[in-house]
Amino acid sequence: MNVKRRGLLLAFEGIDGTGKSSQINLLAATLTQLGCQVVTTREPTDGVHGRKIRALFTSRESLSPPEELALFMADRREHVRLVIEPALLSGQIVLTDRYYLSTAAYQGANGQDPEAIIVANELFAPVPDLVLLLTMTPAQGIHRIRALRGEVLNDFEQEEALTRVAAIFARLDRPYIARIDAAGSLLEVRAAVEARVLQLLQTENFTTGPRGAQFGKG
Repeated sequence: MNVKRRGLLLAFEGIDGTGKSSQINLLAATLTQLGCQVVTTREPTDGVHGRKIRALFTSRESLSPPEELALFMADRREHVRLVIEPALLSGQIVLTDRYYLSTAAYQGANGQDPEAIIVANELFAPVPDLVLLLTMTPAQGIHRIRALRGEVLNDFEQEEALTRVAAIFARLDRPYIARIDAAGSLLEVRAAVEARVLQLLQTENFTTGPRGAQFGKG
């Protein structure tokens, strides 16, 4: 679905542990400094469907794969209606931590058809202008979750499942996907992300605030 929009939609995707949330926060700060209006959001959302999804982190077996997929789709419909479309129509840059390629990869690893999931989502969800797909091995992602964040793996973060998810992400082929090696330092990944986003802004001739503003100066 392509709404008549003035803004841009950027989605951060990748397996767990790749640093999506950190990079979104860094990019949002940079874009704001450039004079852009930015909305940061995430999936699952904090809405009624999103809260049900988060409950699955410790009890994924409570729903069948089709029921789980339906819950993700319902959450996204609400997310698009309440957050994404209004922000795009008002000319803002939307940065979302996960979007429908995550559903394709994670639900694909759960036995669903990834391509069919993408097609079903694009019937109602705006196609992103850019997907920043952060890549690393499942072992690296799990190390970050455990050692760096000090967290226990949830039901979506088990290595066997993440290996299947990573394989699906690796097969996805869309013109809006930019793969970013997330195994480097925070600043190295930030530089790669900002270079790709600057390229998009220039291509789209998107207004970025005062003349002469540059990425990476804040």
